[in-house]
Amino acid sequence: SCLALPHSKPRYLMGVGYPLDLVVCSALGVDMYDCVYPTRTARFGVALIPSGTLKLKSARMDKDTRPMDDSGKCSCLACTQYTRSAINAMFKGAAEVLGCQLVTIHNIAYMLRLTRGMRQAIMEGRYANFVCEFLHGQFPDGGIPVWVCDALDAAGCDWRAEIG
Repeated sequence: SCLALPHSKPRYLMGVGYPLDLVVCSALGVDMYDCVYPTRTARFGVALIPSGTLKLKSARMDKDTRPMDDSGKCSCLACTQYTRSAINAMFKGAAEVLGCQLVTIHNIAYMLRLTRGMRQAIMEGRYANFVCEFLHGQFPDGGIPVWVCDALDAAGCDWRAEIG
């Protein structure tokens, strides 16, 4: 538990990089993270988006003309200049390296937005609301994993009150 660590020192967690894990571990008191997940997953053609992940190598992306993140929240180079179908084609052809680079740019932009949003919510005293919004995006039909609920409850994060 982070409660056993000095409050005046940063709390660093190595190797944890899934967006859901960052949100939960921040509620538990972790301050810093270091993980290859956003870049490694990009090399496999997987983009991080507010609703989870997007498999850009999938045949469903062949004719999809939307940006990777069609929520309107991402202004990265990949989302403003390329479509899902264009990146899908890159992974199938000679431009695979470019596809990997574009998805990496996007995934890093996503993680920066996520962590900046978390930091801002903590500073404004509305982290429980942030958690609720994040979970709604990731699990729009409910089905939040029990471990997530248990960890947030153990952290004293009153996220359930925000569901209303």
